[in-house]
Amino acid sequence: MSLTFTRRTACAALFFAYSTGAFAQDRLAPGALPSADRTFGTLRDQAAMQQQWLKTRLETFLPTLMRKHAIDMWVVPMREYNEDPVFSSITAAETFAARRRTIYVFFDKCAASSVAPSSNCVERIALGGTSQGGLFDARTSAKTIANPVNGRQAELWGDEQWLLLKEVVDERKPTVIGINRSTVFAFSDGLSSGELKGMTDALGAAWASRFRDAEGLPLELIASRLPEEEAFFERMTALVWQMTQTMFSDKVIVPGTTRTSDLVWWWRQRTNDQGLGTWFQPSVNVQRKGVTAKDLGNDPIIMPGDVLHCDVGITVARLNTDTQHLAYVLRPGETDAPAGLKQALANANAMQDFAMEEIRPGRTGNEILGAVLARMKAKSINGTMYSHPIGLNGHGAGPLIGLWDYQDGVVGRGEARVIPSMWFSIELQATTPVAEWGGQPVQMAQEEDMIIGADGKTRWAGRRQDQLFLVRTR
Repeated sequence: MSLTFTRRTACAALFFAYSTGAFAQDRLAPGALPSADRTFGTLRDQAAMQQQWLKTRLETFLPTLMRKHAIDMWVVPMREYNEDPVFSSITAAETFAARRRTIYVFFDKCAASSVAPSSNCVERIALGGTSQGGLFDARTSAKTIANPVNGRQAELWGDEQWLLLKEVVDERKPTVIGINRSTVFAFSDGLSSGELKGMTDALGAAWASRFRDAEGLPLELIASRLPEEEAFFERMTALVWQMTQTMFSDKVIVPGTTRTSDLVWWWRQRTNDQGLGTWFQPSVNVQRKGVTAKDLGNDPIIMPGDVLHCDVGITVARLNTDTQHLAYVLRPGETDAPAGLKQALANANAMQDFAMEEIRPGRTGNEILGAVLARMKAKSINGTMYSHPIGLNGHGAGPLIGLWDYQDGVVGRGEARVIPSMWFSIELQATTPVAEWGGQPVQMAQEEDMIIGADGKTRWAGRRQDQLFLVRTR
């Protein structure tokens, strides 16, 4: 065997080890990735649960919201791979994309009378696509197929769909036709220019004159959550807590050896092993006494005395969590974090309290932000508030309560109002000088998911972190 061949073999083996993460695995504690349970059951179990949620949501939230926003007909056309943001709020778990073109039509036949909104009032029609498990009246084509596949009828396609839409509209004579168009909210701006043109041309000028930007209707439908979903979300949050506590412990971390990137990929792998998804790449970072973020670099080795921070999320049954937790790596001989770090966390906790007390249905995000910042100033807490709705989307539909770089309010998106039955991620940071670190400012960035019940009362989806997780040195 030649020396050149030996070197090539060694290089190939080294490259393989790096590419498969073999060396990274060695930086974690032994047994850091044990076999995982599927906490939320099979995908089939989840789909059945989601179908029941969808049925209930369409029968309860939708009629009330259509009446609230004075829209008696809501038309939602979309094409495959250019789905409207409201798509996942109105389709079954087994539907991953629009079918060629799908036009969903919702008509409140009781709007002209004094009858209270109910599921019996709203017709749900699918011009193209499926019935979504029997929840829509799915129309098919009258076209004759010479050799139908498995006896199937032809699907609506192209101009035939627009012509049938005109028939549906002509028969029902709506007063207002709601369309998903908005210059402010992405969730309400799902109507593409091509579909708008097709619908306008098909319906004609008289009906097009009744188009009105629905805006609040899709925004609030996406945001609204059922009590059954709340209970499931609480289980998701409990699992996230379990995972962050494990990640920030000596079960995973070997101080002096483990890098922050090792924890990032531990989270990704652990999430995947449990049959879960995630809607963003997690992050882990370090603050260290006497060391700047620049000096630490992008992937520092975790050392005793470090403050650790993570930003993580999981996705199950189309629902998402968003969580930021904190830990302290004990130095030899320490049994707890320094008092200054605990006070820094307490300041962030106070900001959480302010947010939970100020969030109420009917208030705008900007109003809540202003109230929280005023209370922070009164308590001499230095920090920033940048909370957002969560649910079917990680950065969900509804009012923003600040952005990290917009602490004087958010034009447009901060002017939406809180509604009952929606969820928020209370995201913020407090910056506090720590005496034990020579007065060095330490940021305590936190994020916990909360629920606004149907009664308008707020509660944590699980709990909030008021003590630093402690990482012990073996």
